Amino acid sequence: MGKNAWVGLQIVGIVVMVASAQAVIRLLIDHSKSQVWGLLDWVPGGWGGQLAVLVVLAAAGALLADRANRKVKLLEA
Repeated sequence: MGKNAWVGLQIVGIVVMVASAQAVIRLLIDHSKSQVWGLLDWVPGGWGGQLAVLVVLAAAGALLADRANRKVKLLEA
């Protein structure tokens, strides 16, 4: 993959991380409101299950952005 593809993956990772982190904060503040337009209503475990899924998504976005950033730096060197 070229440099532009890795930059694109980095952007996707950052967007996923930011959106998930925002949803985690909103879920912590308002337990009863459906988060992420109801996409996580199917998750078993109720509030705790939704919180766990959002934290995992935020961590996955951060890891994707970090890996893509490292690849871009290697390609620039």
